[in-house]
Amino acid sequence: MERPELTPVIVQNAETNRVLMLGWMDEEALRRTRESGEAWFWSRSRQEHWHKGATSGNTMAVEELRDDCDGDAILLRVRPAGPACHTGTESCFAPWLWRRIKERERERPEDSYVVTLLDDPALAARKVGEEGLEAALAGAAETDERVVEEIADTIFHAYALLAARGIELQRVEDELRRRAG
Repeated sequence: MERPELTPVIVQNAETNRVLMLGWMDEEALRRTRESGEAWFWSRSRQEHWHKGATSGNTMAVEELRDDCDGDAILLRVRPAGPACHTGTESCFAPWLWRRIKERERERPEDSYVVTLLDDPALAARKVGEEGLEAALAGAAETDERVVEEIADTIFHAYALLAARGIELQRVEDELRRRAG
């Protein structure tokens, strides 16, 4: 099969404006998207068309489809029915640590500390408190290296607590934006 001419597609949440993913469309994927009202793409790895969410249920209802000024890229504004990323995160552009925690949540490897935290939100919450205190103490009287280590521990455990409670990281980012005005 001859490789189709592909156009990059930036997929954006129509409600939040968050960029969710980058996909690729050929003329057939574009036609299917327009006709169905849901996102279709060309898979470069599988060399076939795919309907986003056909197996996961995480479809994307199209609100708007726009070409850029040169006609060589597409903006697809959607209402997603679930996570956009195959890792289970809302966006393929989530921080690497959040993606890693969601990966552990999905794969559940044996003897994983992350899985232990995910299965016990109270433990994750206690660890946030413990690491937060250690970060504060390091900030008051220890080296910069110790501050960095303890802040890293605090952030890690905070992410794990969010995942354990089923709260998307985006909600924290949205709250911070709201506070900033």
